[in-house]
Amino acid sequence: MGKVRLVIIFYEDRNFKGRSYECSSDCADLHSHFSRCNSIQVDSGCWMVYERPSFMGYQYFLHRGEYPDYQRWMGFNDCVRSCHSIPQHQGSHRIKIFERSNFEGEMKEFADDCPSLFDCFHFSDVNSCNVLDGFWLLYEHPNYRGRQYLLRPGEYRKFNDWGSLSSRIGSMRRITC
Repeated sequence: MGKVRLVIIFYEDRNFKGRSYECSSDCADLHSHFSRCNSIQVDSGCWMVYERPSFMGYQYFLHRGEYPDYQRWMGFNDCVRSCHSIPQHQGSHRIKIFERSNFEGEMKEFADDCPSLFDCFHFSDVNSCNVLDGFWLLYEHPNYRGRQYLLRPGEYRKFNDWGSLSSRIGSMRRITC
């Protein structure tokens, strides 16, 4: 069985109009391909797109589907400067989150989505975490809203390690592409 070719298409204008660029692999700098991005079509796979080059700035998770304007992917503006595909994960998902940096303080382990971290954990500040299995998305607010942060398997000793400026996390979900 062959590997599935991942494809994402960026369009400068809304509703899939204007100059376009088709991408099938990670790209750290999309600026040479288009100056703005107002719509995206994901033909296959799951992708993370970033507001700035080198996978920095606001992060947006996209799965197969059509996004006719940047508000549809919860974008704040028409700026997309880098992207990478998210590998398909077949196994279980597990994450340990910690109240304090360096895996200290109260710890809770999750294997499923959590729409309100406060309801599950009784606080909303996550200062470190350890992704044991699968890929996860952390959200700034409950019910999967606000800024998004992609976490791959590995250790994150402080919230800056996943690209956040704050330890505030409202919800989290497994990525199941």
